Amino acid sequence: MEPKYVRESRTILTQLVFPSDTNMHGTMFGGIVMEYIDKISAIASMRHARKAAVTASSDSLDFLAPIRVGEAIELEAFVTWTHKSSMEVYVKVVSENLITGERKLTMRSFLTFVAVDENGKSSPVPPIIPETDEEKRLFATAQERYDQRKLRRHKSI
Repeated sequence: MEPKYVRESRTILTQLVFPSDTNMHGTMFGGIVMEYIDKISAIASMRHARKAAVTASSDSLDFLAPIRVGEAIELEAFVTWTHKSSMEVYVKVVSENLITGERKLTMRSFLTFVAVDENGKSSPVPPIIPETDEEKRLFATAQERYDQRKLRRHKSI
């Protein structure tokens, strides 16, 4: 299979945070952000594989700062590494105060998706080619995250 560049899977989603998206503290419900993360990761993985993909795991959802009502959030997802049929997807969420222009990293996440064929069976995916410093750093550390996922999955059986 021909390798593909990380940029080919890059996906961006921007949303405005409304009162219905927030809790009693005026900050965004984590579950809503998690839904956006899963959706944008699915799009990035399907762009890479050019076939259906399903969520296999979520390593972490690290909430770094609150997201407030009235802010915009920008989610960016891209495939960082591949195995036979699996793809690691990195997602970062940045919030922006649209009045002041202040932007802050509010969340990071790593998810694993598996490409599937028309019968729902795992299907091979192309390797990845990182280009930027961030892509190269994430690619270089992906094998360790993969090994940790396998160990975690083995311990949970």
